[in-house]
Amino acid sequence: MVRHGVTVGSLCVAWCCLFGAAAGEAPPAGTWPNWRGPAGDGVAAGAGYATRWSPTENVRWKVALPGLGASTPAVWGDRVVLTCTIDGQDTALCFTRDGKEAWRTALGAAKPGKHKKATGANSSPVTDGRHVWVYFKSGALAALDLATGAVAWRTNLQEQFGEDTLWWDLGTSPVLSAKAVVVAVMQSGPSYLAAFDRATGKLLWKQDRLLGAPEEAAQSYSTPLVVAGDAAQGEPAEMLVVLGADHVTAHDAADGREIWRVGGLNPGGERFFRSIASPVIAGDLVIAPYARGSTLTAIRRGGTGDVTATHVAWVRKDLGADVPTPTAKDGKVYVCTDKGTVACLEAATGKTLWSGEVEKNRNAYSASPVLAGGRLVVTREDGATAVIDVADGFKVIGGGSVDEMTVATPVCVDGRIYLRTHDSLWCIAGG
Repeated sequence: MVRHGVTVGSLCVAWCCLFGAAAGEAPPAGTWPNWRGPAGDGVAAGAGYATRWSPTENVRWKVALPGLGASTPAVWGDRVVLTCTIDGQDTALCFTRDGKEAWRTALGAAKPGKHKKATGANSSPVTDGRHVWVYFKSGALAALDLATGAVAWRTNLQEQFGEDTLWWDLGTSPVLSAKAVVVAVMQSGPSYLAAFDRATGKLLWKQDRLLGAPEEAAQSYSTPLVVAGDAAQGEPAEMLVVLGADHVTAHDAADGREIWRVGGLNPGGERFFRSIASPVIAGDLVIAPYARGSTLTAIRRGGTGDVTATHVAWVRKDLGADVPTPTAKDGKVYVCTDKGTVACLEAATGKTLWSGEVEKNRNAYSASPVLAGGRLVVTREDGATAVIDVADGFKVIGGGSVDEMTVATPVCVDGRIYLRTHDSLWCIAGG
């Protein structure tokens, strides 16, 4: 993960760690390689994104999807990849940037979703421009050729390591370290991180993550962060930061060993504090939403062992997000609550700089906010989006609606907004 304020040299190192590029080479412009964007912080490059649209206005194209899914697309070059269930099969589906289907690959029997908002294809793909890795509720994990959809390898975590014991539907997405594709399995009973060789699928390491959280609180739907290490703080070259089971833990990405942990996220031992929102990096802080949207905890990087008593920078007990993951940029953290309160915090202190309410509605917010061209894009479950100018406080300057169930996070690339709904893939541009 790229941290704000680093040098140009360390920025290149961070990019190489994330995407396996050659030394000094950043990913090409116009990419959205994973759920939270190029730096994993929900920030999009570029400008010129639409501020107003409707089903008939500023729509470059729309395609009906042949199956149900909720994953956020990954975009690289001319490829837009998402996952869905088609004819009872876990399926990866690829479109070109002009909305034409490029390929589809079926990967075995799907496991259907339980929750009305979820599916068997919730986890978002991740790509390095050569391959794309996909993961499903069935436990299927596969690497595909990005150009053709050909299967490079496949495995199934539940067949290898035991059944899924989540009460609801798989939500975590795979992430890429320098050598591996990593999946977090946090559930009642055996919980672990597993790293597979990106090229071959060979298991490189498996690290248990057993933290004693009660009942449903042991279950997490969050996605890990891949973070470039800071040698001055004694960190390894690359770390994984993981939120769930009442803790934030940091692990060496090379072997999975735990470096540090922070507990205390559930001091009352609440049984049902499952976590959905993921952490985000803001400078030298890890910002962790928890307690079903009731708290935000900021943790200073560094240290070893249990650093709960020494590395918690601040805690907010009056603000948080249960499902949407915050966005962070330039020392500020942007939070969208499930009910549509949007707040900008000073990352160093947790102080609210401004806040506002988007239009009241019975529908909640499950998609995570995206900062694009200095504007925050927040999308509601009924497909309505607000575009908020954040340059000087809270100011709604536009938005639109596609009138379809939407829990996937918007993707903003090269002046286009890709909206994946349960039914369609929309490309919004212009205006």
